[in-house]
Amino acid sequence: MKTPLSILLALSLAFVSAARSEPPKRSALIGRWAVDVSRLPMPPEARPQRVTIAFDQPEPGRWSTTVEVIDAAGATHRAEGVQPLDGTPAPVTGGFESDIASATMPTPDVLILTLGHDGVPGSTRIYTVVRGGESMIETSSYFGDDGRPIVRTHYFRRLP
Repeated sequence: MKTPLSILLALSLAFVSAARSEPPKRSALIGRWAVDVSRLPMPPEARPQRVTIAFDQPEPGRWSTTVEVIDAAGATHRAEGVQPLDGTPAPVTGGFESDIASATMPTPDVLILTLGHDGVPGSTRIYTVVRGGESMIETSSYFGDDGRPIVRTHYFRRLP
């Protein structure tokens, strides 16, 4: 009776060890992305010339985000941050929209990023990779100046 139990225990431990030693799945979000500015909900003359976002995972449990916007007048704006993926807030530098962010990644192809600026809540953004990893959708949720909730969708394509 002890032998079958020992074998079962050994097999269970081997299975658990193998599962834990498997490297975590690389996020499909990692890379550089460009917004389809033609689909932004604003007059064409007010649209930025270019918006790019770069995601990376510098180490397990941490996420790096760099956003670069070339506005309609040609000026460049850049914001960067590295957040733990446990929702702990961390600073954002160059923050034209935020100076603090928190992040979590419920699955390797979904990132939830919450932004704030000067102690005031900003927006929550959900990034989801679609279409075989070549497209990404950003769902942005925030409150307008009138206090009403707004949800916007932005479309990205992967850059080489």
